[in-house]
Amino acid sequence: MQASPLWPLLSCGSVVPMLRVLAVDDELPALEELAYLLRQDDRIEHVSTAADGVTALQDMVQMIGGGERLDGVFLDIRMPGLDGLDLARLVGGFPSPPRLVFVTAHEECAVQAFELEAVDYLLKPVRAERLAEAVRRLEAAAAPALEPGQDDVIPVELGGRTRFVPQQAVWFAEAKGDYVRLHTVDGSYLVRMSLAALERRWSDAGFLRIHRSTLVSARHVSELRFEGGRVTVTVGTETLQVSRRHSRQVREQLVRQHRGAIS
Repeated sequence: MQASPLWPLLSCGSVVPMLRVLAVDDELPALEELAYLLRQDDRIEHVSTAADGVTALQDMVQMIGGGERLDGVFLDIRMPGLDGLDLARLVGGFPSPPRLVFVTAHEECAVQAFELEAVDYLLKPVRAERLAEAVRRLEAAAAPALEPGQDDVIPVELGGRTRFVPQQAVWFAEAKGDYVRLHTVDGSYLVRMSLAALERRWSDAGFLRIHRSTLVSARHVSELRFEGGRVTVTVGTETLQVSRRHSRQVREQLVRQHRGAIS
């Protein structure tokens, strides 16, 4: 069973919004190219632009002060007047600052950028696939955390009908490019979201990363097996491989979680 990938993730009936971002660069061709690439990404709802740091700061104050949502800023570093690093320091003082992605031709500022808690650091010329990865990281960082006991619901379109798939029904999720396929006892469903964003939202609900492309629900794991150097977990009716990188952490988390359930 396959769903049309038309719906984003819902949390208790409210849609997780697409991203609203600001692109800042004093070089007009670079700014136009960056804005164009961002607008091609289905996860981006709106792109504003600013050609210098002062204008960007004024725009952000106006947007946030007016109650407009701003999820991220794609920010050049070397700009006349107020440069990107100084602007980032000012943004960090906002009550709810937007996430930062630096876009620059200069490699030497990366340490300073990540000290300012940047989500990503892109080098010019920006490649579309690298920008898509930055958007995935921004999406994961901007996703709101769930309240304790809260259950997400994902609506999927099935031949003119909308079916609501609760988080608790999901056995495991696997990455499919910019989409995630959710597997349940009733079938599988494709939704437009990154696995990193889903992991962040569902980690407190007992979902474990067992592979770079797979999350599993601990509540549905019935067996953990070590055999011939391979580690696998049985989830529902499926047997899934655990990567070497994740095997120790998965074992410890499963044992700890199931001991807690027993006690």
